[in-house]
Amino acid sequence: MNLLVLLAIALLIVAGHQLLRIIEISRNLKKTKEWQVSDNDNNMMGKFMLLFMLLFFLFFFWQVNRWMDRTLPGAASEHGEFIDRLWDANIYLITVVFLVTNFILFLFAYKYRGNSNRKAVYYPHNNKLEMLWTVIPAIALAFIIIFGLKYWNEITDRATDPNRVVVELYAKQFDWTARFTGKDGKLGETDYRQISGSNSVGMDTTDVNGYDDMLVKNEFHIPVNTEVELRIRSRDVIHSVYLPHFRAQMNAVPGMVTYFKFKPTKTTAEMRKDAYVINLMKGINKQREQEGKEPVEFDYILLCNKICGASHYNMQMNVVVDTEADYQAWLAKQKAVKSVATK
Repeated sequence: MNLLVLLAIALLIVAGHQLLRIIEISRNLKKTKEWQVSDNDNNMMGKFMLLFMLLFFLFFFWQVNRWMDRTLPGAASEHGEFIDRLWDANIYLITVVFLVTNFILFLFAYKYRGNSNRKAVYYPHNNKLEMLWTVIPAIALAFIIIFGLKYWNEITDRATDPNRVVVELYAKQFDWTARFTGKDGKLGETDYRQISGSNSVGMDTTDVNGYDDMLVKNEFHIPVNTEVELRIRSRDVIHSVYLPHFRAQMNAVPGMVTYFKFKPTKTTAEMRKDAYVINLMKGINKQREQEGKEPVEFDYILLCNKICGASHYNMQMNVVVDTEADYQAWLAKQKAVKSVATK
């Protein structure tokens, strides 16, 4: 078998060499030099430009249609709806500009193709055109920036809801730990010098406010329609808290605490009944079946969105959005730090 493959490769090389020889001989038979371009050549290349434009646009729309059902479902947070609106406005604007500019580009390549009976005009500058393609993009960008800043300021403003849920997300290579407040509603202080095998998040053991805090691994729960304030820390390198379904992202920076707030609007159970999510999971599980893997259900997920090391891809944690009653039932099952330490 290997001999046949080597023989086929050798024959291809010989055939390629002979083809090049034929091309070289045919060039010598022409009356014009090989570097001279005729009007027929220009006309043919102009038509190829139009054909390429058509195929290019068809491929673009095919890609949109092919992968649209693999995009994220609608936002599951209050502020996420505004993020999605701004995203859609940007995508529509970019798509229109993309189609118009590329259409003009290919059209001009065809219209102004080389012609021996036509001479190019030297046209270095036009103030009206310069003003046109400066002012219009400036107005579009101003719209995007103003609304973007407005939403960002609202999202990153301090949480003021007295009934908010405070969760600390502690990042280290390569996992997450969620810390919840106890009955006192306060998170205990931290001290990096006290980090040890039994104190993985560096809680200050002298602060009584932290005795009723609860540490959660692998999966944490939050209530629906309640403001959630995330306090974010990192032990080692820069990580990034990324909750794609809630349109939430904030860096975890060593040596400082960063914040993010959001209000989930759909429970995990509600999202699993969403028609788009059902269709999305069908496609994912079909692919998993082909790969010999078990089917999975939809889950909200916490990811690290900074390349933080060799196992960055595996740094994730499930998030469950519950009704208030289910959340309180889950919270009641969690063990306080003090009770765990005294066992």
